[in-house]
Amino acid sequence: MLYEKIGHVAVLTLNRPEAMNSLNKEMCLRLREMVEETERDHEVRAVIITGKGKKAFCAGIDLRERKSMTGEEVEALRDSVIFPVFCSLQEMRKPLIGAINGMALGGGAEIAVICDIRVASQNARFGQTEVKWAIMPAAGACQRLPAIVGVGRAKEWLLTGNIIDAEEGRTSGLFNRVTSDEDLMSRSMEIAEAISENGPVAVRQIKRAVNVGTENQTALAFDREASEACYHTEDRLEGVAAFSEKRRPKFLGR
Repeated sequence: MLYEKIGHVAVLTLNRPEAMNSLNKEMCLRLREMVEETERDHEVRAVIITGKGKKAFCAGIDLRERKSMTGEEVEALRDSVIFPVFCSLQEMRKPLIGAINGMALGGGAEIAVICDIRVASQNARFGQTEVKWAIMPAAGACQRLPAIVGVGRAKEWLLTGNIIDAEEGRTSGLFNRVTSDEDLMSRSMEIAEAISENGPVAVRQIKRAVNVGTENQTALAFDREASEACYHTEDRLEGVAAFSEKRRPKFLGR
């Protein structure tokens, strides 16, 4: 993880480009620390999150860590490491801008939909691909994505696991803006600086009011229960094996 503060704007960079900035345990713990640091820093009024390099924003949770895990071990990792970092992003009081610089897949796509504003480069791609590996989004995408792009389109993306390009992301309302690769950070910074010039208390309260009006906490909590049903299946083990071996999985429905 990289951290930079520019005026009143904090920039958090996911820094595992050799692994498409996928989230392993170490990165999750460090990201949570950085989020908490920005929340404590009264000089920070807006936050940008992006990925290192041009290939990927974040390819999601590093499934290779789960290859030999039982369902119980996956749940323990989720509850102690993964959920806490996503919760810290969800509960951030300061506006969070996603500078989507490439592939945003699985958990990386969930980070993108948590963001208050999303600016994408022309080579950005988005996909809730969990279903392809016999698991499901468990950090709120099943609720947030329909609120952003509509129920029908969200169900299509979630159930197929298809990956969409930047233009479809823009026309669907997922991406607020699409820019060239070179302009991504400057355009994201323009938005962050415009926000940071406004009254900080008013900004925080506006974000809070919008979130209270659009987020169903009961439904968000249901994601945990629903995802647990996937962790104890033979299909999940097959999905992880297929991912690691770079082959098409063969699911049995059990």
